[in-house]
Amino acid sequence: MAGKVSAAPARRVMVTGGAGFIGSHVADAFLARDYEVVVIDDLSTGSERNVPTAAAYERIDIVDEAALARAVSSFRPAAVCHLAAQASVTVSVQSPERDLLVNVRGTFNVLQAAKSVGAPVVFASTGGALYGENAPIPSPETTSPEPLAPYGASKLAGEAYVGTWGRLHGLPNVVLRLGNVYGPRQSPHGEAGVVAIFSDRLRRGLAPVVYGDGRQTRDYIYVSDVASAFVLAAEGGRASTWNVGWGREISVLDLLEVLQAVAPGPLEPSFEPLRAGELTRSALDSTRLRSTLGWEPQVGLDTGLVLTYQSYAGAGSIDVADPV
Repeated sequence: MAGKVSAAPARRVMVTGGAGFIGSHVADAFLARDYEVVVIDDLSTGSERNVPTAAAYERIDIVDEAALARAVSSFRPAAVCHLAAQASVTVSVQSPERDLLVNVRGTFNVLQAAKSVGAPVVFASTGGALYGENAPIPSPETTSPEPLAPYGASKLAGEAYVGTWGRLHGLPNVVLRLGNVYGPRQSPHGEAGVVAIFSDRLRRGLAPVVYGDGRQTRDYIYVSDVASAFVLAAEGGRASTWNVGWGREISVLDLLEVLQAVAPGPLEPSFEPLRAGELTRSALDSTRLRSTLGWEPQVGLDTGLVLTYQSYAGAGSIDVADPV
């Protein structure tokens, strides 16, 4: 294993999917708090460039049970943040077997390996894709799940294993149901991450593509605020399920309008039919996380969108000390 490991296991965290968009920011957040971090990723969607230089790295597919078990046994983390997943709704509709293999079997493998060293798991789940079309807005954790796509179903199955393994083995496993996460390092390729896709197309002078009428809403949350939730959950020492979002609905057209103001020139969007398995509305009620762990999002949408666009345009960053 690359990287240097000290004799302080209580400050060790493993991040699966740590070469990906959210996972790499989670790794950064733990490193900033003087944890030793090992990243596990098969690079199927992530990039080794995203792995923090201070973290150790193992190229492992979480479906490979034996390799994952060896890595956990060697590093002996105090907690495992599990973000490795097949995360595309469209891909899940086209190839549901892949979601079953990675998001369910892979999660089972992570839980088994973590249990062997007594480490709790903080599991990255989904909010909107899990709660479905009939959920109250904003949706609390008590909302009955009604996923529309295999992606949501696989995350729901993963949650069941995370909770069961926690109760069965006395571990404070945590489920974090994430809103629509955006920010630097998100891939503009594929269907995930409308902020990244819009930013990249605007940067290149290409018309953004809007699916549906653009009035569908999401709860957009900046990636550093999500990363802080993982740190708090890992350090909180209690089993729970928490939403991570602002609790605000933002339409696709409103989102695009803000980005258009940042980009060099306005470009009229083209419209395509809404894709199968997509929700029309979504927002998450994060009251429980705020009241229990004191989590508060710090980066407002206007600031976050500027930061994200600048990261794709190659501009310098701006100060986010004063959230919008």
